[in-house]
Amino acid sequence: MTEPEAPPSHVPPPSPWRLVPALGLTQILAWASSYYLPAVIARPVADSTGWPLAWVVGGLSLGLLVSGLIAPRVGRTIEARGGRPVLATSALMLSAGLLALALSWTLPAYFLAWVTIGAGMGAGLYDAAFATLGRIYGEGARRPITALTLFGGFASTVGWPLSAWLVATVGWRGTCAVYAAIQIALVLPAYLTILPRERRRDAIAPPRDSVDKPDAAGDPPGARRVTLIALMAVAFTLGDVIWSVLSVHLIAILEAREVALAAAVALGMLVGPSQVAARAVEMLTGRLYHPIWTLTASSLLFAAGVALLWAGSPWLALGFMLYGAGGGMRSIARGTLPLALFGAPGYPGLIGRLAMPSLLAQAISPTIGAWLLERIGAVPLLAVLTAVASVQLATVAVLWAATRRLRARS
Repeated sequence: MTEPEAPPSHVPPPSPWRLVPALGLTQILAWASSYYLPAVIARPVADSTGWPLAWVVGGLSLGLLVSGLIAPRVGRTIEARGGRPVLATSALMLSAGLLALALSWTLPAYFLAWVTIGAGMGAGLYDAAFATLGRIYGEGARRPITALTLFGGFASTVGWPLSAWLVATVGWRGTCAVYAAIQIALVLPAYLTILPRERRRDAIAPPRDSVDKPDAAGDPPGARRVTLIALMAVAFTLGDVIWSVLSVHLIAILEAREVALAAAVALGMLVGPSQVAARAVEMLTGRLYHPIWTLTASSLLFAAGVALLWAGSPWLALGFMLYGAGGGMRSIARGTLPLALFGAPGYPGLIGRLAMPSLLAQAISPTIGAWLLERIGAVPLLAVLTAVASVQLATVAVLWAATRRLRARS
C-alpha cells in the first residue's frame, strides 16, 4: 500500500499500513455484533421468549432503516469533523444497543434496542469507514478503501462461528453483553488511538462551473453531476436489494429447490472466499484502471451469478462463486467510484447520500423476498432477482457511457 500524499494544510496522515489493519479489525467486530448477529441469535431469541421469529428478525430491518435515515447526516458530520468522533460514537451506540438487547424482556424493548444498534451501524459500518478514509487520505484513499474491504470480507467468517460459540457458552443474552463489552473495551479505544484528530472545516459546496476530471478534484456541473449521482445510487441500491434477499433467504431457496441442507450450507460457503479473492485481485490491479471498470465487472459477475443460480444444477457452484466475486467488487466500487468521479472535496457527504437509499432498500427487501418466496416460489423469485440484476447491469452501462463521455471531454 503506497503512502498517500498529505492533503495541503493538513498534518501528514497516519500510515495506511498502521491504520487500515486496525480499522479492519474494528469493522469485523462491528459487523459481527450488528448486521451478522441475528443470523445466529434469532432462533434462540424466539425459542426463549416466544416472540414470532419474523418479528425477531425484523429487529435487523428496523436497525437498517434507522442507519439509512441517518446516513446523510453521518456523511456531513465526517466531512465537517472527521471520522474519529463519529466512529467513536458508533462504538458507544452499538455497546448501548447490545446491552439493551441483552436486557430486553418485551418486544418494544427489543425493538428500541435495535433502533440504538441501527444508529451505531449507520455511524460505524462500511460507509462511515469509507468516508473517514476519504477525509484522511483524499485522492489517495482508493487503495486504503480496497484494503479495508479485504478485512470486511472476513466479518461473517469470524462473526458467525464466534457468535455461535458464545451462544452455546453464555446464551444469546450473554452473547449480546459480551459484544457490548468488546465495543467499549476494544473498539472504542482503537478508534480513539488510531484515528487522527482532524481540523473542523466548513461544508464544501461543489463548484458549478467545473469540468469533470476523473481521479482529480472537481465536479461535473449541474445536471451532469445529478445524473451521475442518480445512476450510481440506482446501481448500488439494486445490487443491495439482491444481496440482502439472498443473504437472508439463501438456504430456504436452495432447500425449496431440493438441495439438502448440508449441500446448501457448503454452497453458501463459496461466497465469502470468492468475495475476498475478487477484492485481492482489485487490490493488486486496481491502480491500472478507473473504478467504473470495477463496477462494470462487478455487475457482469453479479448478473451472471444470479442467472446461474436461477438455472440451477449443475451451475449452482459456479453461480455462487461469480455472485460472491461480483458482490466483493461491488463494495469496492461503492467506496472508490464516487471519489474518482467527484474528487475528495465533499466525498464523505456524498457517501452518506448514496448510502441512504441502499440501506433503506436493505431494510425492506428481505420482507418482500419472504413474501415472494411464499407466494410464487423459489425459482420464480430467482427469475425476479435475475431481472433486477439485468436492470442493474443496464444502469451501469448507462453510467459507464456517461463517464466515458465526460472523460473524453476532459
